[in-house]
Amino acid sequence: MGRLTAGLATLAAISLTASGCMTVHGELEAVPSATKAEAAQALSAFTVAYNKADKAYDPALDEGRVTGALGAINQAGLKARHALSPDGNTRHTDLQLSDAKFAIPKKAGWPRWFVADTDSNRDRDGGQQDTRWLVVFVRNAVDQQWKAAYLSVLTPAEVPVFARDKDGWAEPVKPAAASLAVAPRNLSAQYASYLRSGAPAHFAAGTHTSVWRRSRARNADLPGLSTQYVDQPLASGDYRPLGLATRGGGALVFFATRHFEQQTAAKGLHLTVSPDVKALLSGDAKTTITKERVSNEAARVPAQGQVTILDREQGLVAAKGA
Repeated sequence: MGRLTAGLATLAAISLTASGCMTVHGELEAVPSATKAEAAQALSAFTVAYNKADKAYDPALDEGRVTGALGAINQAGLKARHALSPDGNTRHTDLQLSDAKFAIPKKAGWPRWFVADTDSNRDRDGGQQDTRWLVVFVRNAVDQQWKAAYLSVLTPAEVPVFARDKDGWAEPVKPAAASLAVAPRNLSAQYASYLRSGAPAHFAAGTHTSVWRRSRARNADLPGLSTQYVDQPLASGDYRPLGLATRGGGALVFFATRHFEQQTAAKGLHLTVSPDVKALLSGDAKTTITKERVSNEAARVPAQGQVTILDREQGLVAAKGA
């Protein structure tokens, strides 16, 4: 009986391995997060759902295909636009993501994830600046479907060459990787700290660092209006940082942050609330309004030196008046 039980267990393990489920040993063995066919199908399903939701301004139509920072931005944005245009998006044109190149890491355990590096028909500056959309898909269990958690828009020159093994699989970077100037798990907290105080000095000057801090400082005290900023890390669950090693050292890391902006009108003055903010507003913004935004960043993290924030996609997710 003991030999029979052991034999059945072995047969079950072999069958599960052959089917690709890996529920017996998948948590321990390093395997590709997805096949290229699965990755392509996930990208297609996301694009179809995204277009349906954008056309109808209905967050329910793609909520099953987005999560994390991208999900928060996407769902709140659709909710606001639906409030303003309940009949849908009369200017909708389909998003097209083509020329997909997949960076699929080989790793043990969950979550499984991969990056789709795509050409989009949404280039910047009226089509004058060519861009690539990098969409990061995650899945937390074998019975879940793939969801897009991060979106970064980069120029072709900004997209790094990912390190790959002999079989072409990408190399994931561990959250606590000591081989990088900043471990991925610390990026969100350190970026939030930098935005508040300018320290630590791990971040290279640029649009999403020094320039953004100067802009906020200029707007902190305007005639009749004062603004305070609070920045917080966002790094758990589907907001966890995800990184891939790049050829020659370093990594490209995707991470998220949360930002609050509280505006207070001087005595006797009233706040002006834009329609898109009003669509997500709770309370009555008589003298104070607090706006909550979520952003996802793509950062080039070297082995040594400063971190470069390549892109920051940000969206309003809530507003509260008082």
